[in-house]
Amino acid sequence: MSRFASELERRRLNELFAELCAISSPSRNERAVADRVAAELRALGLEVAEDQAGEAIGANAGNLLVRIPGRSERTIMLAAHLDTVDDDGISIEPILEEGVWTNANDTILGADNKAAVAVLLAVAHRVAIEGSPVGLELLFTVCEEDGLQGAAAFDVTQLHSEFGFVFDHASPIGEVIVASPTYFFLEAEFRGKAAHAGIRPEAGSNAIVAAAKAIESLQWGRIDPETTANVGGIEGGGPSTNVVADRCVLRAETRSLAPARAETQLTEMIDRCQDAANRPECSCDLDVTTHKHFDAYRHAANATQVLVAEAALRECGIEPLRVQTGGGSDANAFEAAGFPCTNLANGTERNHEPTESVSAAALEQMLDVTFALLRVAAET
Repeated sequence: MSRFASELERRRLNELFAELCAISSPSRNERAVADRVAAELRALGLEVAEDQAGEAIGANAGNLLVRIPGRSERTIMLAAHLDTVDDDGISIEPILEEGVWTNANDTILGADNKAAVAVLLAVAHRVAIEGSPVGLELLFTVCEEDGLQGAAAFDVTQLHSEFGFVFDHASPIGEVIVASPTYFFLEAEFRGKAAHAGIRPEAGSNAIVAAAKAIESLQWGRIDPETTANVGGIEGGGPSTNVVADRCVLRAETRSLAPARAETQLTEMIDRCQDAANRPECSCDLDVTTHKHFDAYRHAANATQVLVAEAALRECGIEPLRVQTGGGSDANAFEAAGFPCTNLANGTERNHEPTESVSAAALEQMLDVTFALLRVAAET
């Protein structure tokens, strides 16, 4: 049986979590939090290596990797990402009220994914002093929120680990993510012809109307049990209503647990944009850009890391639940690179929202689960 976190470890975990959240670190601007994490690890006598991913993807920091020997021959990786979604330039002031961490100001808290960063640092603190039952590689990635770019740029061949875990699903602790989707981004630029809207509207081609026709012709939301599609933004025209809009940009996405279905849905979206651009009342040129942010994965029922996670959860008195998700994480990038990795729920709530929160109890429970992971991985 694993030794759970002490009162001192729990207090230190919460204090460090609040400190990390208060450090602004939107994607590509992780330098300050990366330096704080590296300083914490080096103070424990650990060697921290930073790769060149930052230069490759235009971020001001790279991925951080720390290796800690263990008492067993097996090595596992634990990963968390340093970046957050945009905080809109609003300062983050974490407050703890009735056992729940929130932000006193009207922006994100940053628990996604600093809850996991704090847990990994708490784990490092214990094993640096007491030793680890299993070899550990702690990886802190950048630019996860912008298409998993830091993890995708990380060279997994340098890992000694057999498998890994990320703690990056905003749902109750106990959920084990066994399937995640393929995700395509689409940007369609409609280019029409400007004209005076009151005097010569017939001479114009309205790009906004064309984009609206494309949106109207497609199904959005949940397409089927495994597939979703969403319009994320539309912009065009100008402040004046007396000009037929000659440009409009539509941004959308589609995801599916079935990769072929994601490709089919993307093709359908492109076709509908082309059809709308070709309508006589629109008559627009069209430029379409697509990008696959990440590939789907689905774990085998007997995948070692899934079984280890489930055993660790049960050791903590939590009944594991295998779930499929419509979200992505660094696990997608690692799996695509051939490295087995499972995403575990971290107990945070409403990530990416100003009402984002995490309870102190969930933070502490995540730490206990991680300690259990180390023991189970060493003995399995």
